[in-house]
Amino acid sequence: MPRQANFPQVNFLVKGDADPGQMPGFKPFPIFHPAMTGFLSDLSKVLRNDKEAGQYPDVVTFAFFCRSANLAALEKPYASLKKSCVGRGVTFHIAPSNVPVNFAYSLAVGLLSGNACIVRLSEKQFPQVDIICKAIQGVLHRKVHAGIRDYLAIVRYAHSDEINACFSRICDTRIIWGGDNTIARIRRAPLPPRAFDVTFADRYSMGVIDAEAYLALDDKYGVAVGFFNDTYLFDQNACTSPRLLVWIGCEETVEKAKAVFWGAVDRVLADKGYSNEPITVVDKLSAVCSAVLCLADIKVENSRKNTVMRVKLNRLDSALSDHACGGGLFYEYADTSLDALMKIISRKYQTLTYIGFDPGALRDAVIENGVTGIDRIVPFGRASDFSLIWDGYDLIRQLSRMVDAQ
Repeated sequence: MPRQANFPQVNFLVKGDADPGQMPGFKPFPIFHPAMTGFLSDLSKVLRNDKEAGQYPDVVTFAFFCRSANLAALEKPYASLKKSCVGRGVTFHIAPSNVPVNFAYSLAVGLLSGNACIVRLSEKQFPQVDIICKAIQGVLHRKVHAGIRDYLAIVRYAHSDEINACFSRICDTRIIWGGDNTIARIRRAPLPPRAFDVTFADRYSMGVIDAEAYLALDDKYGVAVGFFNDTYLFDQNACTSPRLLVWIGCEETVEKAKAVFWGAVDRVLADKGYSNEPITVVDKLSAVCSAVLCLADIKVENSRKNTVMRVKLNRLDSALSDHACGGGLFYEYADTSLDALMKIISRKYQTLTYIGFDPGALRDAVIENGVTGIDRIVPFGRASDFSLIWDGYDLIRQLSRMVDAQ
């Protein structure tokens, strides 16, 4: 990996010709500028034609996110703002370690917002990261993209308050992914007076299932594949991964739906060849033991496999999110309405996936009940789909400034 002379402790996976310290002098672009959308569109083409990239579904998904048709669709809601919104300047992105391709989406949003971008990668190695960075470097050095070549820097370095402070001093917006501890550590580095943080803290997600509606579905295997993508694709470590499942319906219907649902999930897990590492099995057991000690009236369901561990709740507890674990640990609760669920949702709750519900009605319930959590309501299978509105932030508006003319 190349190193930059002025940053001897930093590995640059992607860089232009200029030093990142020069970025504050670069002019910002209007949102969805053709220079940025053109670069991302070309990057999409390279990744979609890359056989190695094709082996990783998350890389393929990112490539389709960046294709020109999707960028045009993303741009439409901002059409009235294109003449008045411009990038804030320099964005400093701190990527998480649990979702390999997250850094690329964060970078894309920074560019679409008209900014220069410094992206700090986790030290954890992922082949997806190398594939995307190689493609970015190649596309960036095409002559047609010379105008934004210096607007991108993707770096990796060991935890360092000094380097964090260095990049923080020159940014206008700092985007911190990776949880509460990461946010607290990065915030030790001061920002310029007009700069601010956009933070993505530790979150907890769940799913609601209308049991009767589920049983009426034709493609239950397809639903299970979508559930696999929501959960097991990231070992349930993504903030969007459901950890609590709430079944709605009469007891007999719910029990029948559960049996069918988990049977289909078992088949998908077998077809995908999914297995737990021994440490994950131990972590799940530890989390369940903690839940048994701290939560009232729960039952651990019998399971022949380590890949699925289910805990039946006879009542919901606001402390439930403290007992989460990855690798296939699911808490389940059954009721005839969502009233009890609405009472325990805190600011920590992020994504609500659903089967058999009207998403508008779910949103109304969140708002009318004054619920402090739930920022996303999406169907099963789409929990990890990236959107320009994330954690309740409109990222394009957050990372750009509006020039008001009256």
